[in-house]
Amino acid sequence: MALAMLLVLCTFSLALLLYGRPEALENPSDLLCTCNKIAAAISGTSQVFSPSGPEYLFDIEHAFYSSNEASACSVEPGSAEDVSKILCILGSTRTPFAVKGGGHSTNPGFSLTTGVQILMSRFNQTNVNSNFGTVEVGAGLTWGQVYATLEPTGVNVVGGRVPGIGVAGLTLGGGYSYLSSQYGLTVDNVTGYELVLPNGTVTNVTSKNNDLWFGLRGGLNNFGIVTKFIFQSHPQGDIWAFFSTAEDQLDAIKEALVHFQQENDTKTSVIVFMTYTLDQFFTSVIYFYDAPTPSGVFDDFLAVPAIDGSVSRRSFSDFVQSLNSQPAFNGLPTFYNGAPVTQYSPAIFDAFVNQTKLWGARLGSLDKNVSLISSLEPFDKSLFSHGSASAYPPDRSHAVLPSSLTLQWSNASLDETMAYALRNISDTIHATALADGQNVSHAAVYVNYALFGTPLENIYGGNVERLRKIRAGIDPEDVMGLAGGWKF
Repeated sequence: MALAMLLVLCTFSLALLLYGRPEALENPSDLLCTCNKIAAAISGTSQVFSPSGPEYLFDIEHAFYSSNEASACSVEPGSAEDVSKILCILGSTRTPFAVKGGGHSTNPGFSLTTGVQILMSRFNQTNVNSNFGTVEVGAGLTWGQVYATLEPTGVNVVGGRVPGIGVAGLTLGGGYSYLSSQYGLTVDNVTGYELVLPNGTVTNVTSKNNDLWFGLRGGLNNFGIVTKFIFQSHPQGDIWAFFSTAEDQLDAIKEALVHFQQENDTKTSVIVFMTYTLDQFFTSVIYFYDAPTPSGVFDDFLAVPAIDGSVSRRSFSDFVQSLNSQPAFNGLPTFYNGAPVTQYSPAIFDAFVNQTKLWGARLGSLDKNVSLISSLEPFDKSLFSHGSASAYPPDRSHAVLPSSLTLQWSNASLDETMAYALRNISDTIHATALADGQNVSHAAVYVNYALFGTPLENIYGGNVERLRKIRAGIDPEDVMGLAGGWKF
């Protein structure tokens, strides 16, 4: 009886396709039909899971409560060919879907769905090609996994700064790294992609592919599903790292940060965190130097009295793994937003301090579990000169410092209030930068920081129309429109 009913449901869905393309499926029976079609089509390297199994729960889990959603089923493809079959079925049935790599997107509906959840975890190989100076990395890996595999090889790739971040999401959005001042964005260090196009064709994309190459470099999931990345490798030895936390030292940290930006040592990376939580405000700083012993570039910072701190020479992988317990990854509802500037001047520094304190206290009065973190991320002025034209950043004539805003809370009824606060902070920083004489009129918000509702033009600038044309040519049936994310 169940099989007969399933046949009727599938036949009904096919009839809809024959007599006019329907909107995305929402009926649970239709979704179940699609799940069963996928299960019947894929090979033994892949598997579909129903909501009753523990694998399903793992597949749909995201790092943040605000990103969770119950799907009709989950599927773990194990080959590009099976991804092709899955995409063809999803497109023909108009079934909503989502693709999850690391699961750290904070925008609702971006890597989650009520339809079919695709988890890329079986694309988990990291292979060093010493002859070509490249590393092949599966799209289902996190950066912590990649660094751990590369540690004994003596080479590294330009990737994420937190271990749990997925390779695919960060790379397809552009990607900032501890190594970016030396080598550019993560996307500037990609030499090739294995891509399943929306029509199911499996192809390899390189710089010879012009428009598609341009679109993949910052254009996220608009052009298909990437199953493998090929990165340029770089030599990697031990690094030097320091982490410190301080209170009541804002003037000293501000002076140190302003001075640091005048240095030209591209082996450095610094992130200044301003945190308001539990009615307290404090600053923390991560210092990174890509050598066992730093130059004197951090001297001003190190002279600031700290509550606690730790200095060490260690492997790159060990350093990144040590950041796994950052407060931003504790499962609470979470939103990001970006506040791009071209320089952390005294005025900009003060604006971040004032906004973090103001909104931290204001929101904390509504929810005692509120944490607001502003992250100041200086990079070398040559940051965007390492790569050619790309979807993101839309303007490579001068560096833009991305500046992230992270807001967490526990009361789900406050979601819109939290989104309003993040937009307000970003707008205030933007206005301050303009008044400070900074060229931020068209400074692009980093796509992986941008809060839902951000206009595409604020992320991709003048590239939007070109990206729309590329996508129309690659995906005339709007298959990738069935997935969440920023859409052209």
